Amino acid sequence: MPGKYLITIVGPTAIGKTKLAIDLAKYFKTEIISADSRQFYKEMSIGTAVPSRNELESVPHHFIQHKSIREIYNVGDFEKDALNVLDNLFKKYDITIMVGGSGLYVDAVNYGLDAFPGVDKEIRTKLNSIHKQEGIEVLQNQLKELDPKYYDKVDIQNPHRIIRALEICLGTRKTYSSFINKKKPPRPFNSIMVGLSMERSILYDKINERVDTMIENGLIEEARSLYKHKHLNALQTVGYTELFNSFDGIWDLDFAISEIKKNTRRFAKRQLTWFGKNKDIIWVDVSTPFEEVLDQIIHLKKST
Repeated sequence: MPGKYLITIVGPTAIGKTKLAIDLAKYFKTEIISADSRQFYKEMSIGTAVPSRNELESVPHHFIQHKSIREIYNVGDFEKDALNVLDNLFKKYDITIMVGGSGLYVDAVNYGLDAFPGVDKEIRTKLNSIHKQEGIEVLQNQLKELDPKYYDKVDIQNPHRIIRALEICLGTRKTYSSFINKKKPPRPFNSIMVGLSMERSILYDKINERVDTMIENGLIEEARSLYKHKHLNALQTVGYTELFNSFDGIWDLDFAISEIKKNTRRFAKRQLTWFGKNKDIIWVDVSTPFEEVLDQIIHLKKST
């Protein structure tokens, strides 16, 4: 699709990606694809910072609360679905906007996923059982032993990523890292990637304030309504797991809220690390006037 451009806005949580994406979509008179895996699920709103009704109505959005927490939906599914939506959007527009902080999902659309051989499904079942019965640390140590290279770069607090890597290691007797970063066919569109940045201390203050606002807006009640589903993969995420610990009597509520803030800050740091490794991303300070960001995008568009 010559002449077609996907403009992707990335950056850490709470930095203001949604506003920039909407401003760009309005300027280019186009639509937005969300690449935030936490916002896929219709039962989760407050804890995932889903855009407001006014924001969603101001510009057409795709992949916002389109799945139930009871459905299995992974990055491979998203890649396929997003490419199908993009194919249709590029029949109407020369430019489409994508926004999100889920690095793997962003990369899946822009670059494609690595190909892995099939492995015995029983391996994952056993790993899930270990995680449930013995905790994530056992799996972390196993991954460190079997694939230290991937261990050093993966989010070791994410059980899904660890289990996925381990099932490949155990099922193929090769490292997970040996299958990744292979050359992939180019996408049929041009990619422009813009990353938002700000001083780390200010970002952390914004994160703390956002968590306080979520609590005021009913996060505790939302988490309580989902408590009976806490075993589902979709709910193994910051903002919910901490409150589930409070409901279980493991932590008191004030400590749980402080842990949400701490773990969200850690999550933002991991996002910055992931995106920081991508040399295709053009970084702009969040305070940069919209017109200047737009000028940079137009310049990049002309040069590709």
